Amino acid sequence: MTGTGLPMTVPAPGLPARIRIHEVGARDGLQNEKSVVPTEVKAEFVRRLAVAGLSTIEATSFVHPKWVPQLADAEQLFPLLGDIADVGDVALPVLVPNERGMDRALALGARRIAVFGSATETFAARNLNRTVDESLAMFEPVVARAKAEAVHVRGYLSMCFGDPWEGAVPVAQVVRVARALMDLGCDELSLGDTIGVATPGHVVALLTALNDSGIPTGAIGVHFHDTYGQALSNTLAALQQGVTTVDASAGGLGGCPYARSATGNLATEDLVWMLDGLGVETGVDLGALTATSVWMAEQLGRPSPSRTVRALSHKE
Repeated sequence: MTGTGLPMTVPAPGLPARIRIHEVGARDGLQNEKSVVPTEVKAEFVRRLAVAGLSTIEATSFVHPKWVPQLADAEQLFPLLGDIADVGDVALPVLVPNERGMDRALALGARRIAVFGSATETFAARNLNRTVDESLAMFEPVVARAKAEAVHVRGYLSMCFGDPWEGAVPVAQVVRVARALMDLGCDELSLGDTIGVATPGHVVALLTALNDSGIPTGAIGVHFHDTYGQALSNTLAALQQGVTTVDASAGGLGGCPYARSATGNLATEDLVWMLDGLGVETGVDLGALTATSVWMAEQLGRPSPSRTVRALSHKE
C-alpha cells in the first residue's frame, strides 16, 4: 500500500478505459438487513455515495412491503433524494416487480426502473411465484409502459451461472431468457451470479453466447457475488470481454433473501481498488467511499465485510 492508501497504478492491456459502477448497496444491500434501517439513514447513505462519485445508485424497491419490509418506505425515501441531482449527473434507478410497482415509481418521478427475472424455474417459483415465462409475461406491460414514458429499463437476470436447487445452469437456458428480456424492450441486461459459483471461463462462455444471440456487450452489466471469492476474478474476465458496467455494493452489503447460499455482493471498494490499480477510470473517490461504508457499518452495528474497507480504515 502506498502512503495515500491507494494502489500503484499499472495498466493492463485489453481493458476498457472507463467503467460505470451500478451501485446496489442502498437497495440490494439494505433489503437483506434483519432490522429496518431508518428512512433518513438510507437517504444519507445515498447522498454520501453520490458525493463519493458514484453516478448510478439504485435507490429502493417498489415491491409489496409484505415481501421486502426493509424497503417498505420507498414512497417516503424517494422524495428525500431530490437534492442528489445537485451533486452531479446521478441516476437513481428503482426496482419494480409489476404494474402496481411501476405505478408507484412513476408517480414519484422515477426515470430509471429495473425488473427482476430468473434464468431458472425453481428460483422463479420461489421468488416470483411464477414460471419463467409467466414472469416474462408479467414484465411485458411494465416494460411497454416504461418505453412509452421514455423511462430507461434494466433487466436483472438471476441464477445465470448456478442455482441452489437446480445446480449448474446451461448457458443456452440463460441466453433464451436473456434474449426474451431484451426482446421485451429492456435497455440493459444485468447478469446475476446469485449464489457466487461462476468462474472466469464460464463468464467468458456466457458473454460469447449472448453476443452470438445478438445481445451486444455494451448492453450487458455483470453482478457477481463473492461466495467463493471469485467476484473480482470474474469481473476482470468480463472487463477483458469488453463489459463496461459492473454492479457492486458499498461495503459488501447484501445477498439475496430468497437464496440462502447467496452471500456477499462484490464490495464496491474492493472493485475500485482493483480498477484504480489497473488505471481504469470509475470517477469514484475511494477514500470518500470507504468513509461512507465505515459510517454505514456504524449505523448497522457491525463491521463492513469489505476487505478494502477494513484495510484502509485500520491502516493508521
